[in-house]
Amino acid sequence: MAVVEALVEQRLDTLALPLALVLPGGRRIGAADAAVTLRLKDLGPLASIASGQMGKVGQDYVDGRLDFDGSMRDLMAIAWQMIGDDPTRPENPAPLEWWRHIAHTARSRVRHSVQADARQIQFHYDVSDDFYALWLDPNRLYSCAYFREPAMTLAQAQEAKLDHICRKLMLRRGERFLDIGAGWGALLMWAAEKYGVRAHGITLSRNQHALVNRLIDERGHRGNVSIELLDYRELPETETYDKIASVGMFEHVGSANLPTYFAKIRRLLKPGGLLMNHGITAGGTRNHQLGAGLGDFIERYIFPGGELLHVSVALRTMGEARLEPLDIENLRPHYGRTLWAWSDALEARLAEARKVTRESVVRAYRLYLAGSAMCFEHGWLSLSQMLASRPTGDVADGPMRGAQSQFPFNRGYMYEPSAPR
Repeated sequence: MAVVEALVEQRLDTLALPLALVLPGGRRIGAADAAVTLRLKDLGPLASIASGQMGKVGQDYVDGRLDFDGSMRDLMAIAWQMIGDDPTRPENPAPLEWWRHIAHTARSRVRHSVQADARQIQFHYDVSDDFYALWLDPNRLYSCAYFREPAMTLAQAQEAKLDHICRKLMLRRGERFLDIGAGWGALLMWAAEKYGVRAHGITLSRNQHALVNRLIDERGHRGNVSIELLDYRELPETETYDKIASVGMFEHVGSANLPTYFAKIRRLLKPGGLLMNHGITAGGTRNHQLGAGLGDFIERYIFPGGELLHVSVALRTMGEARLEPLDIENLRPHYGRTLWAWSDALEARLAEARKVTRESVVRAYRLYLAGSAMCFEHGWLSLSQMLASRPTGDVADGPMRGAQSQFPFNRGYMYEPSAPR
């Protein structure tokens, strides 16, 4: 153990922002004026600290093996320095890439059955509505906000995101609109109230399904807004939709099922219709999760079954399903700012959070929100909005010859002072 302690001391000496450790028994390692102090209850976490396995250190924190003093932002600044290497790099050498791909695809297929996905979604989203309400905006939007103006609050930026999506989709009164993974219903309500569409959503979260049904009744939308507790694979294809959105959902699909996902969307989308696929994408081109133990932490405590895919993989699979990618927008720094807003809100209400859910959940989400903000800021994770169409096959359709959809093949309409409705 003396060797490990020496390695820890060497690593601490390299940090620009000082970190200190207090070992069981009270012995202190590191600067007296440290920005962050880790208080270890046993010596187990020392090896992970020495090797820069910050995800494993996070697991030790959730499991109660250590505590810390200091701000969450300082803790993440130190974690970034401790990780050192790029966590988006593939763990296996190039000759083993083929085997890694085969093994991952097989595992993905097993882990993303209809039943498994329902369990995994409910594990995350059904933690506690009261808990989420403490740190989300009033509309409970649990996806990347769009800070169209730098001075926007989180609530304003979330509404700007809703409108950004609706504008890109060119929603029109009377159209049928599908929201795959509808969350707590904010996009459904916005699209129905602001754009006059007939909106239908699906979710696998029982809590979200119940809340959205209450909102539908409270706002008088029964008849033009609906939601089902349903997997996307089980959606009936007897009716098609003019526009489809999937926001913060395709991360849960799994790489093995991605062709099924986009093929299903194509069958549900009317010829000439538009799709908005908004989701987290990988910062690296070949990693399915982050290294340094970060991916293992997310898998264990936050998103079991979640997978990272590079935007190029999503676009290729979309194209293979005969959907035409039209416009791609990277909102990565917007998600970093969104996550810091959530993190700050949770940090300000920790006492309340501990009353509505378990201590281990509070600990896990403290690290998940701040750690994810760090990952988006450093480019280890990204956020991609992918607008696509199902071409009609008739070159005479659309606003210009060859368009084959409503898309005008310029981006000006997305930023007009008032969107056509």
